[in-house]
Amino acid sequence: MKIAVYPGTFDPITYGHIDVIKKSLKIFDKLIVATTDNNDKDYFFSVDERLDIINNSLFKDLKLDKKKIQVISFTNLTVDLCKKLNASAIIRGLRAVSDFEYEFQLAGMNKKLNSKIETMFLMSNVENQIISSKFVKEIANLGGDIDRFVTKYVVRMLKNKY
Repeated sequence: MKIAVYPGTFDPITYGHIDVIKKSLKIFDKLIVATTDNNDKDYFFSVDERLDIINNSLFKDLKLDKKKIQVISFTNLTVDLCKKLNASAIIRGLRAVSDFEYEFQLAGMNKKLNSKIETMFLMSNVENQIISSKFVKEIANLGGDIDRFVTKYVVRMLKNKY
């Protein structure tokens, strides 16, 4: 079974993330969507809220296959998580060229930490490449329409926060 880990903050999950998830499912038998719980970062949503949002977005709003996707949180190194879960790859999403330099360096460090784990870069569909969690939160805070950027559950959760 080919397993991959898609790590990220997902604060909140967007259609850009979801495009990457759907593309990953065409390549891997199982995808583990892993949201970070790093105490050094300020998150808009708590880790429990992010887990809830991801699960509801993927499985209730979009009806994706629960047998092929697992949603978890983690606090350790991504390569250590991959080893623990028998994953052979890390999935990283790219939106723009500006993402590439950081992602390239991160992939190199991960390769040095564990040479058995590959990093795969996937791009979201063109119409979703501009979407970022930061912009979605900003638009929601200012009362803008975010329906085309996130699932119904995310819209509801953001409205509850603001």
